[in-house]
Amino acid sequence: MIAVRQFAIYLGVGITCALIDIGLMQLLTWLGVHYMVATTAGFGAGLVVNFLLHTHVTFSASYSHGALLRYLVVVLANYALTLAAVSVFHAWLDMALLGKILSLPLVAINGYLLGKHWIYR
Repeated sequence: MIAVRQFAIYLGVGITCALIDIGLMQLLTWLGVHYMVATTAGFGAGLVVNFLLHTHVTFSASYSHGALLRYLVVVLANYALTLAAVSVFHAWLDMALLGKILSLPLVAINGYLLGKHWIYR
C-alpha cells in the first residue's frame, strides 16, 4: 500500500512540474521572451522542482551530489526512450504524437522504479 501511495505522489509531482514547465514557458513567451529561451527556462525550472520534490517529498531523501547525477542520468535515459517511441511511431504510422503519448507511462514507471531503487537508494 505504501508503494501505491508513493507512486501516486510521484505522479502528482510529475504533473505539478509539467504545469510549472508549461506555465513558465507560456508566461515568458507572453512577456516577449524568445520561444526557445522560454522553452528552456520552463524545462529547467520544471527539472529543478521535480528533483527537489522527489528528493524531499516522494522519496524522503537527503540531497546528495550522487543522487543529482543519477537523477540526470535517468532524465537522459527517459528522454532517449521518448525519442525512440516518437521516432518509431513516426516511421510506422506517421504519428509522432502517438509515440509521445504512449511513451509517457513507460517513462513514468521507469523514472519511479529507478528513483526508488537507484537514485535515492
